[in-house]
Amino acid sequence: MVKSKKPLIGARLRVYFGTNVPLGPGKADLLQHIAETGSIAAAGRAMAMSYRRAWLLIEELNVMFKRPVVTTSKGGSGGGGGARLTALGKDVLRRYRNMEKATGRAIAKDLAALQRVVAAKKG
Repeated sequence: MVKSKKPLIGARLRVYFGTNVPLGPGKADLLQHIAETGSIAAAGRAMAMSYRRAWLLIEELNVMFKRPVVTTSKGGSGGGGGARLTALGKDVLRRYRNMEKATGRAIAKDLAALQRVVAAKKG
């Protein structure tokens, strides 16, 4: 395995709405996986996260906003239930991803300058 000579440098966006519970990259990724899989369990597995942890994060998100961002349905005799993003959930995810991109563009020049002066990790 070839190690990169340049250290990794970056930033992670967290958005606070007057509480100590932020909307950040983990919750955004969880929403993205739910949108793609239609399942909280599958989304959790994709992130190496327990179903319980994924469910608790979804509950945090649903309480954070005036309306739910994820809805669930119970499984019937033929199969399991499911989860889907509501219209608000899709909008929240889209806006968060837009903010990530805008933040990345806004700080790119400074990050590049810092990367040039960050000491390489030894070992």
